Amino acid sequence: MSRIGNRKIEIPSGVTITEENGIVKVTGPNGELTTTLVNGITVKVEENTLEVLRKNDTYKAMHGTI
Repeated sequence: MSRIGNRKIEIPSGVTITEENGIVKVTGPNGELTTTLVNGITVKVEENTLEVLRKNDTYKAMHGTI
């Protein structure tokens, strides 16, 4: 089974990530992307890393898809 959902993702320089009210917005030199998070899934941005977290194992199936 893959553990990719547990990895911290390094944010490249020039890219900013914000999360507000369940909407994640990624802005960089090539444009902007937004996505809505599933209930029970959150993101944590610290310095130059992004971590996707789940509330509990009930949301495990959606964790890796984010």
